[in-house]
Amino acid sequence: MSEFSPDHGPRLHAHAAPTTQQMRTVGQRRRDAEEKLEQHLQEARQKEHPHPEEPVALSGTPTADENESGLAASEGVDPNPGR
Repeated sequence: MSEFSPDHGPRLHAHAAPTTQQMRTVGQRRRDAEEKLEQHLQEARQKEHPHPEEPVALSGTPTADENESGLAASEGVDPNPGR
């Protein structure tokens, strides 16, 4: 080593592998950030569609008053456009 560049040891080297504790900390921070993001996304969805009194269909099949696109029969494309 040069006399102008002091040796700071292996832990301060730019390419040194992170310690186990550092990896755990990064993992925990990532999980926390993902949880927070999911909460924000759920809040945004609720603000976008504020209809809590309407029941939510849990199945993937449309209900009797819905067509294949999931829209009610009165919504979407006119079934009789020529009339």
